[in-house]
Amino acid sequence: MTEQFAESTSGDQELPAVDFATFILSLGHSALVHLGVAPDPGGGHAERDLALAKQTIDLLGILAEKTKGNLNGQEERLMEQLLYDLRSQYVEATK
Repeated sequence: MTEQFAESTSGDQELPAVDFATFILSLGHSALVHLGVAPDPGGGHAERDLALAKQTIDLLGILAEKTKGNLNGQEERLMEQLLYDLRSQYVEATK
């Protein structure tokens, strides 16, 4: 299975380095896709699924709680701003 994974990721496209910021931004983008704000990368059109959006936002909230005190200032600000923006958009979407 490791060889199969290596083959599927060894294309010409380079992936960005994975760090905490990239990870939470990826989750944030998933929430935006589920909110219908961003198009689905696979399908190209925006489709709303508020239950999945809420679950992803809640997951980010759990990460924020569990990493409190372990993030640098930039990571902490990014997490706070991302959660604020996503929660605001979720409230707007549920009206």
